[in-house]
Amino acid sequence: MRFKARVVEPGGAVAMVEVSAADIREAGARLAAQGMGLLSISRAGTLDGAREGKFALTQFAQELRSLLDSGVSLIEAVETLAEKEPRAETRQVFERLAGMLAEGRTFSAALESDGTAFPALFVATVRASERTGDLGEALARFVAYRQQQELVRGRLINAAIYPALLLVVGSLVILFLLAYVVPRFASVYADIGGDLPLLSQWLLAAGTALDRHALVFALAAAGLIAAVVLAARTRAAAAWFGAALWKFEFLAVRLLTYQLARFFRTCGMLVRGGVPVVTALAMSEGLLQAHLRPALRSAVTRVREGQPLSAALETARLTTPVIQRMLRVGEKTGDLGVMMERIAVFYDAQAERAAEWLTRLVSPLLMLAMGLVIGAVVVLMYLPIFQLAEQVR
Repeated sequence: MRFKARVVEPGGAVAMVEVSAADIREAGARLAAQGMGLLSISRAGTLDGAREGKFALTQFAQELRSLLDSGVSLIEAVETLAEKEPRAETRQVFERLAGMLAEGRTFSAALESDGTAFPALFVATVRASERTGDLGEALARFVAYRQQQELVRGRLINAAIYPALLLVVGSLVILFLLAYVVPRFASVYADIGGDLPLLSQWLLAAGTALDRHALVFALAAAGLIAAVVLAARTRAAAAWFGAALWKFEFLAVRLLTYQLARFFRTCGMLVRGGVPVVTALAMSEGLLQAHLRPALRSAVTRVREGQPLSAALETARLTTPVIQRMLRVGEKTGDLGVMMERIAVFYDAQAERAAEWLTRLVSPLLMLAMGLVIGAVVVLMYLPIFQLAEQVR
């Protein structure tokens, strides 16, 4: 079994490594034997070990917090969740947790032993709470963090739904005209005879070809869609698409602020939970685009050497004037975690405004483009009739 780990190398540098082991504990032991300090570890091929589709982590944290707040012990709470769980796979996860807790292991160690269900971020939050004894509050922070992430993501998706729907409907109308209406006009013009305008000839030829070879075109379209979907699921394609977007300066600025908002929200939650700033920065590295991670690692190194966080991030060009000012205030007041979360709130609101503005801009442009295309098809279909009417006159 392959595991991916974020470690501190003997020289002090933070790096990502992969190791083969029977389970997550053996993987951690092998890394420790090599003199590496373990920051986080998860199964290779997963995003921090999270499988939200199969394991509802947010729901688990909410229900566990509710049971703890009602006075139920941790072991009893986990056993209760196992008893009520209808899915066998998830119930087995809870039963393993309850068994390890009964053996005397800490909750964070029990969570970490199951590297397929609980992400390193959640494990680190629980581990930090074990030092202060406020597990319920830590779970509440994690739930709020996940809910805010889902809220921002949902708003961005909702902003994109209408333009996408408009594009799909317009494309279907154009396809209907080309595949059904145009071939009928072509047969009529073939019976009438006469010379047709060049653009009309091209349109009628395209419609006729689409009508005669509809199955071939349908299979080709289905294959193209399947290829695009499969490519979108691969990391290489996602990395290529992301790198292409960053080449446009207008988009790069907004992508940077969006990623920094996610980054500081995660760091802020960890720091508020008691995780050291350097560890929180290293654990949140995966939220940044690949080309930004070396800059973050250099900033982490400067912070280890004693440089203020605001100055280290400014040197690494991972801040904006607003972030710089807010980080400096947080460093002065000693409330850096809260200030990081406020940075995220500030830029989340900015991202929502940008999405709303783009929706208002893109929707009319799409309607105009679709109207022009549909209008052009209709005009080219009727143009020979207009020409014939002029000849009759």
